[in-house]
Amino acid sequence: MAKESAFTESEKAAMKARAKEARDFKKLSGEEQIRIKLEELSQEERDLAWAVHELVLSTAPELKPRTWYGMPAYYLNDKVICFFQPAGQYKVRYATFGFQEAANLDDAGFWPTAYALIELNEKTRNQIAGLVKKAVRPHPPTQG
Repeated sequence: MAKESAFTESEKAAMKARAKEARDFKKLSGEEQIRIKLEELSQEERDLAWAVHELVLSTAPELKPRTWYGMPAYYLNDKVICFFQPAGQYKVRYATFGFQEAANLDDAGFWPTAYALIELNEKTRNQIAGLVKKAVRPHPPTQG
């Protein structure tokens, strides 16, 4: 009896993309990495991803772009702060703009870490910019 994989085909592809990035992309600048990955997207997703890319970098120029599991991601001190996940990469209904653990979004005991994204209008631009600004601010000192 064949053993069934715990990972979906999309997840396996993401892991392979990450391994390829580790080998092939380490010699490239972050901008080059992202340009290569975005060329693989449909025109509609590419336009959305570039708009998000420009918004993130204009909002927080201290972030450094490079890919992460085949997705555009933005790093601060070598830690992923936020990323854009194209819908087509995982064959899902909408793209996602998400944050990782290093993002300073903590708000009491409950907060969102990812957002569905189908268009970038003035309202969503402002929301993303506000979240990115919050995510990169220094963490408050912990109480001892």
